[in-house]
Amino acid sequence: MTTVAIVDDDIEFREALADAFESSGFRVRCAANGLRLVSALQVDRPDVIVLDVMMSWIDGFELCRALKRNPEFRDIPVVFVSGRTSDADRQRGLACGAVDYFPKPVELSALVDRVRRIAEERAA
Repeated sequence: MTTVAIVDDDIEFREALADAFESSGFRVRCAANGLRLVSALQVDRPDVIVLDVMMSWIDGFELCRALKRNPEFRDIPVVFVSGRTSDADRQRGLACGAVDYFPKPVELSALVDRVRRIAEERAA
């Protein structure tokens, strides 16, 4: 079963994402910020990380860069889901090492499908 980590400080949005992924057969782990994700990665490694940009402690761009610098976690695909919707933000997210960038409001089925394809590509 594919495990997705959802990192977003908006609890309602995080729960909506979790429901969408769980109902599609994913195992879900949630974190309210990057610090909680980093501590969880040591115990329960996800197959894909769905990451917000604007969060407390560390923003998503910086967290993604840190993950990609770490040899232990650099291979985990990151997908941004953000209220920052400009092309410049999207390009910045991809430049940080993310495999995709979805602007909010996000079409949940499209996000779930994309994460499923990413996980299947990695498993192949």
